[in-house]
Amino acid sequence: MHRKIIHIDMDAFFASVEQRDFPEYRGKPLAVGGSKERGVVAAASYEAREYGVRSAMPSSIAYRKCPHIIFVKSRFDVYKEVSKQIREIFFEYTDLVEPLSLDEAYLDVSENKKDIPSATIIAKEIKAAIKEKTGLTASAGISYNKFLAKIASDMDKPNGLYLVHPDKAEEFIEKLPIEKFHGIGKVTAQKMKNMGIHNGLDLKQREEFELIKAFGKAGRYFYKIARAIDERPVKPHRIRKSLGAERTYFQDISDEKEMVEAVHQVCEKVFDRMQGGKVKGKTLTLKIKTFDFQINTRSTTQNNYFESLEELKMVASELLYQPEFPDKPVRLLGVALSNLQNPEEVKHGVQLKIDFEE
Repeated sequence: MHRKIIHIDMDAFFASVEQRDFPEYRGKPLAVGGSKERGVVAAASYEAREYGVRSAMPSSIAYRKCPHIIFVKSRFDVYKEVSKQIREIFFEYTDLVEPLSLDEAYLDVSENKKDIPSATIIAKEIKAAIKEKTGLTASAGISYNKFLAKIASDMDKPNGLYLVHPDKAEEFIEKLPIEKFHGIGKVTAQKMKNMGIHNGLDLKQREEFELIKAFGKAGRYFYKIARAIDERPVKPHRIRKSLGAERTYFQDISDEKEMVEAVHQVCEKVFDRMQGGKVKGKTLTLKIKTFDFQINTRSTTQNNYFESLEELKMVASELLYQPEFPDKPVRLLGVALSNLQNPEEVKHGVQLKIDFEE
C-alpha cells in the first residue's frame, strides 16, 4: 500500500512576506539581505529571479544583474511567526510533519485527522488555508514518497499543485532532466552528463556497481531514485546536528580589537539560539572568510557542554588566535556548535561533573 506524502514549499517565502507587509515592494525586484555593495541574498522575489538573481548569491552580483533591485533587511522574527502559523495548519491534518526549514515541510497524510482519502484534496485545502491565514501562496507536490513529492512541488511554481501518481512515476522519472533530481547538484549533474547521463532514463540504464564506483555511497541513492524508490519515512522529530550564526560585514575588519568584539557579538546570537532551542554542544567551530573569499574554519571540542555565554566568547576568541590571528581583512565571521546534547540526555538529565579539591 502506497504512502501519501505531500511536500509544501512556500513561494519566495522571505521576499513574499516583505511584499505582503510593504505594498510599495509589490511587483518589483526585491532581495532580502545584503546591499548593492556587499553581503549575500537570503531570498529573491520572482520579479528579481527574472533577472537571474538567486538566493545565496553575493548581493554585488545581484545588483549588477538587476541595478534597480531593492535590498531590504531580513526580519527573521516575522518569518518565524508566519512559519509557526503555517505549521499549525499542517497539524490540523496530521502529526507526521517533518519541517525542513521555515518555508518547507513534508507531511505524511496516509492516515489523517480528517479522514480525507485524497492527498490532492488535502494539499488544496492546506494551500487555501495558508492563503487565507497568511496572505501567501505555497506550492505542493504530492506522491507516494519524499523524493517524488519534493520534485513535484517545484514543477509548477509559484502557487503550484502537482501530483506524481504511482502509475505515472516511472514515466515521470525517465523524462526528468538530471539537473532536476533532488540530491544531484551542479557538479554531479555535469559529471553525469560527461558520462552520457542526461535524464532519468539514462540514469536507470546504469548498473548499481557502476554508479557506486563513480559517485561512492551516493551511487546507491542514485540507483534507487532512478527507479522512483525512496523508503525514507516522514520524521516528525528531526535531530538537530548543529546550531550557529554568522555575519557578513559592510566593511572588512582588520583591527584586532574590533574583530574580537565582532566574534563576541556572533557568540551572543548563538547563545540566544542555544537558550531558545534548549540546546547544548561540546564542539565549537569558528568560521573566518577573508576579503578574497578564502574560508578558514577552526574547531575545538570540550569534555563538557558549553553552557554559558562567557564560555562561548572565551573559546571563540582563543580560536581567533589559533594557530594564528588572521593576516588578511575579514568580511565574514561565524560561530557554530555541534556534537550536541542528544534527546535522551535532555529528557533524563545529564550527570553533573563535580571537581573535588584535595
